[in-house]
Amino acid sequence: MKIDKIIVHPVNLPFSIQFSHALRKRSSVKNIIVEVAAEKGEIKGYGEGAPRSFVTGESQQSSAQSIHRFVKLDHFPWDLDDVSQIWNFIDSLRNGKSQNAATCALETALLDALGKNHKKNIIDYFSKDFITNKIYYGAPLPIADKQKIIEICQLIKKMKIKRLKLKMGKDLFKNKEILEAVHLVFGEDYDLKIDINGVWNHSLALKHEYLIKKYKVKVVEQPMAPDSSELADFANLMQKAGTILMADESACSLSDVEKISRNGHYQMINVRLSKNGGFRNSLKIIDHLRRNGTYFQIGCHLGESGILSAAGRILCLLCNDAVYYDGSYDEFLLEENVTLENISFGLGGEANPLSGPGLGIEVSSQNLARLSEGSPTVIERPRQ
Repeated sequence: MKIDKIIVHPVNLPFSIQFSHALRKRSSVKNIIVEVAAEKGEIKGYGEGAPRSFVTGESQQSSAQSIHRFVKLDHFPWDLDDVSQIWNFIDSLRNGKSQNAATCALETALLDALGKNHKKNIIDYFSKDFITNKIYYGAPLPIADKQKIIEICQLIKKMKIKRLKLKMGKDLFKNKEILEAVHLVFGEDYDLKIDINGVWNHSLALKHEYLIKKYKVKVVEQPMAPDSSELADFANLMQKAGTILMADESACSLSDVEKISRNGHYQMINVRLSKNGGFRNSLKIIDHLRRNGTYFQIGCHLGESGILSAAGRILCLLCNDAVYYDGSYDEFLLEENVTLENISFGLGGEANPLSGPGLGIEVSSQNLARLSEGSPTVIERPRQ
């Protein structure tokens, strides 16, 4: 398969509802979509990255620059025939988190194009040792007032979903209200995680201890900043209480995860394709976690289009040993999508494999053009 050009689209994806967490209040997100055009336009592969400055330090602009740099490398696989070429190329890129969204977008687009050329779904390029044919996603709740949380919980309950992920911030009273609202709708019939996005300090974390115990919170995600020196004491308290600490922003690379394994403060890792640099890098992290007996979940970035949702579905299906699955929120969060297919989960959070070659989706060129901001970056195949 001869790749003709790589196109990087900066997109703005509008939300149908505002979704707030401790670090951002969002009504839309800025992602990047990579298009691989091959065989004189007969094959088009797509990938997506969700650059977040507070996670990997990336932006739309820096991600586009990273992709331009990758594609200009002498060993970029312009003639792509085997998946091993993709893995070798990804392995050749430097480690670290500052290009993970870009790596994810480009790698996924190459896989999608190759799968379409081979007429096979990209799940077939991976080991089937932990594969499953069905998963169940949980549901997220934003930082909002008590009545809004009650309304969202009622909708979630109608969907027969009990695995909940609550966003929380620095306001102890508001956090208490959110937990009370969830309890009002569900009673104790839930599986509860809270996600702090690293904004608590030691003092504030301790003030939440009684709420965590009272409402039987199973998992506390990223309570403090990645570089916090105060985590150890709180981690010890949570361990005694039987509550699991999960790392997210602290775990962007394999070296991050290896460090976490050594210090023992976190018992679970949130693996996200864009945050961790795509399939190749995410699965290396997951293999490490499996060898070390560490729990993990497959997560997502809020505001992923159907492209990343489809990629995330594949990663989830490859991991029947993940404790939780988050993602495929398209229908529930996005006002408009770039895919023709609805990738959202069904009743109970149930989700199945997507059929068809590549990612199993079709991208609407009209929607992509409408949601793009500014001119795309086009990188042509080098002349021989």
